[in-house]
Amino acid sequence: MIRGADIVVRSLIAENAKHIFGYPGGAIMPVYDALYDYSDQIRHVLTRHEQGAIHAAQGYARVSGQVGVALATSGPGATNLITGLADAMIDSTPLVCITGQVAAHLLGTDAFQETDVVGISMPVTKWNIQVRRVEEIAPAIAKGFHIARSGRPGPVLIDITKNAQTEAGEFNYVPCLSIRSYRPYFQVKMDAVQKAAELINNAKRPYVLYGQGVVIGQAEEELKAFLDKTGIPAACTLLGSGALSEEHPSYVGKLGMHGNYASNILTNQCDVLIAVGMRFDDRVTGDLKRYAKQAKVVHLELDPSEINKNVFADAPVLGDCKHSLAMLAKAVDANSHPEWMSKFKELELLEKEAVIANDLSPTKAGLTMGEVIRFINQYKADDAVLVTDVGQHQMIAWRYFDYKTSKTQVTSGGLGTMGFALPAALGAQMYDYSRQVICVVGDGGIQMTIQELGTIMQTKAPVKVVLLNNNFLGMVRQWQQMFFDRRYSFTELDNPDFIKLAEAYDIKATKVSERDGLSEAVADMLLHDGPYFLEVVVEKEDNVFPMIATGCSVEEVRLS
Repeated sequence: MIRGADIVVRSLIAENAKHIFGYPGGAIMPVYDALYDYSDQIRHVLTRHEQGAIHAAQGYARVSGQVGVALATSGPGATNLITGLADAMIDSTPLVCITGQVAAHLLGTDAFQETDVVGISMPVTKWNIQVRRVEEIAPAIAKGFHIARSGRPGPVLIDITKNAQTEAGEFNYVPCLSIRSYRPYFQVKMDAVQKAAELINNAKRPYVLYGQGVVIGQAEEELKAFLDKTGIPAACTLLGSGALSEEHPSYVGKLGMHGNYASNILTNQCDVLIAVGMRFDDRVTGDLKRYAKQAKVVHLELDPSEINKNVFADAPVLGDCKHSLAMLAKAVDANSHPEWMSKFKELELLEKEAVIANDLSPTKAGLTMGEVIRFINQYKADDAVLVTDVGQHQMIAWRYFDYKTSKTQVTSGGLGTMGFALPAALGAQMYDYSRQVICVVGDGGIQMTIQELGTIMQTKAPVKVVLLNNNFLGMVRQWQQMFFDRRYSFTELDNPDFIKLAEAYDIKATKVSERDGLSEAVADMLLHDGPYFLEVVVEKEDNVFPMIATGCSVEEVRLS
């Protein structure tokens, strides 16, 4: 017989959880006491805030492909996880979050730090449960891991009362392999594949849009094989970046509000649109009433709720895209589309002249965000992980980072959570200390979770932090400039001395405000053995283009 708290820890070990992120408190203290005895089998990372813990677990999960784990106490500790749960839910990130709760006999009495976290988290979790007895702990954790990682991944929350943690019980862990009422996978139907193949074979201007589902489904090789055979141009979503090397001949750019000019405009000129592992998010589609109305749509999707939700699919193929892509690659004819591909090349030249040249090789005095990313590409490793926060820097880094391998893009996509990057980069780095993790962040977002520099200091995680500082909430300021007559209402920031802050956390830090020192500073950062903080002062009114304003068609792309 062992304590319920020990059952919690031994269950996590049974699920091969190597790292967990958390913050202790009264209602979870028995679990933390148990962790003391298992430090040789599982590493706990003490973050400085529970939101930091869950974002770190997200970063860990996104890079490793495994389930991230976060711990928190009851009340404010548990509610501090909610933003991360919502972020993980919309971005399909597998998490198991374990929260402490007051003893079962105190439930409903408004006891100290009692909060109904199960009720609060229900809309932003794939599954949640409250455990009140010791014998329920192991089955709940087993079920939680199965639900979090299977099918379309997502976050799970397990709330464990304090009495369940202190009671004695038998440890008999049985992994969960199936649940009667839960069907995470669907067999790919051959007739659906054949219908899709017929549309593709007859297409003159086919176009592939691929998303994070390719990464989650580990279907990168299947996507490459399909494109190698068909020669169809392919563009990626924000979270799909890295699933296909940008050096692949079929790759034509990025989709969405700040994606590439050709990729967006030609969506409305293709005759067959092949969506693979993407959900037709509004940032990709723009005005749905004017989105790809001329095209037949093939949709390869794991989650049946996404089929026909935003865009009607003429040929839906339900199932894991690793299987459906492989089957489709066999069913389609070998082909090439040189004339259609040339249209992408023509529009790409327009964007290079109007936008890219000025972003990457500016002639003006002030530094641009784009040239910082250009130097990062020059010195980074091919498998370097880019972690970004939310805003202008996110879009610029995404546009110009050189993605060559999968699981190298970590950002908050659907929820757009400022403060995500620094703890997520920490989590990504904890998975593999030997891999370059480059955290590109703005001066607004970093100050939401800047305390996690303390976690980086304590763990000595060699995260490379690149702060693009324009002393503004840049993306909001851009919209205020373009649509609100430059009425910069509460977007200008009086910032602290970030270099002193970083050095206070014993992190090597450098500030660059002139072009002459930029290349050398980036090289020094990436060669440094340990964490590094590089602040680059960029132009205050440096905007991100191309741009599709909210409510506009993908054809209404602004280059300036």
